[in-house]
Amino acid sequence: MPERTASMTAHNQAVEQIRDSYAAIPADAAPRLGKATTNLFRFRTPGKTATLSARDLDQVIQVDPETMTAEVQGMTTYENLVDATLPYGLMPYVVPQLKTITLGGAVTGLGIESSSFRDGLPHESVEELEILTGDGRIVVARADNEHADLFRAFPNSYGTLGYALRIRIRLARVKPYVRLTHLRFTDADKCMLAMQEICESREHDGDPVDFVDGTFFAPDELYITLGTFSDQAPYTSDYTGMRIYYQSIRSRARDWLTVRDYLWRWDTDWFWCSRAFGVQQPLVRSLLPRRWLRSDVYRKLVGLDQRYGVTARIDRWRDNPAQESVIQDVEVPVERGAEFLDLFHRRVGMAPVWMCPLKATGEWPLYPLQPGRLYVNFGFWGMVPLPRGQFDGYYNRLIEHAVHDLDGHKSLYSTSFYEREEFWRLYNGDAYWPVKRSYDPGGRMLDLYDKCVRGR
Repeated sequence: MPERTASMTAHNQAVEQIRDSYAAIPADAAPRLGKATTNLFRFRTPGKTATLSARDLDQVIQVDPETMTAEVQGMTTYENLVDATLPYGLMPYVVPQLKTITLGGAVTGLGIESSSFRDGLPHESVEELEILTGDGRIVVARADNEHADLFRAFPNSYGTLGYALRIRIRLARVKPYVRLTHLRFTDADKCMLAMQEICESREHDGDPVDFVDGTFFAPDELYITLGTFSDQAPYTSDYTGMRIYYQSIRSRARDWLTVRDYLWRWDTDWFWCSRAFGVQQPLVRSLLPRRWLRSDVYRKLVGLDQRYGVTARIDRWRDNPAQESVIQDVEVPVERGAEFLDLFHRRVGMAPVWMCPLKATGEWPLYPLQPGRLYVNFGFWGMVPLPRGQFDGYYNRLIEHAVHDLDGHKSLYSTSFYEREEFWRLYNGDAYWPVKRSYDPGGRMLDLYDKCVRGR
């Protein structure tokens, strides 16, 4: 197709530019990919780094409705990809819930959403990766070629094996609307059991279920939200302005959204984290332009607070206890989910908590979830006052230990406190290091422990 030829020409020029830039980095400087937005919560300690611009690697190259695939540059956001695929009645199999998560970020890190109980994680619908490796090569990795080892190890490698420049991804068919059903539970054990039964049968009350997630507000107030595609809707709700999606879960049993609004239902208020900035107050919200009600705007505010220590200064001025940032996503087997919620509520006390079931469809060595086993992702994001006499890391360490005691696993997009030996045992150093030596023998890129735990 002529459109694809033109796009691929521009893509190839961008690839040459980033390869040349990478080659020019001094040997004593760690490369860092420059992005317009980020959804990571690992704030780096100062060190000598060199930034690679990804400015020209953020486009959708082609959507092919016949093969139901998309060719996408690595820094393309899911917002842009969804805008390109929905006119064809298609979407990625798994669309992470925040608009500015990039395809490359979701593949080399981890993403999840309410279709994950059926379709796994975003990297499981990837067919091909074009990667700039640590030794400066450009390779095309697939599950069936000579770079299959890199293809399999790329998920959860967080840019320590290379950077995704181009991705070919499979797409799924959609309908124009999603019907939502919010089921309330007053007991976590019963909630987890119901979630498991719904995910296994893929239906509820005789109707098919296309999406499943849930919300924990309190030990006696939990919800499972079911989404079902529909060709028609009696009405559609709008949660991009004054109305707030997560609050609607508690007040209505049935709802309808356009498919696009469903995919981004959590982005407007960054789940519920926008309340920290006061924008859930009606007066403040009425004065803000809708374009500011976005997760990437809130993330920039967090970055500024981290840089200038505003919250910490206010706490000291008010003589409040120091607070710890508890921002994590963890996976726990569904049969242990109620145990985790009980411990989390008693020891941490943060609410709400997002609950999203997932089932890995294959084996991915750096994030060794058992294929076919149903896990629940628990996502929690906020600040918690530290007990007197405790220091930063108290809650995050507690959570790390609890998750692994329950045979679970933790994503590495935020702070981690593992000892080196424990880390490589949990994240499969035996699989990581042979691939690292093959594609980055000189150690130009940081290794996974240095990047994700030491924060270099």
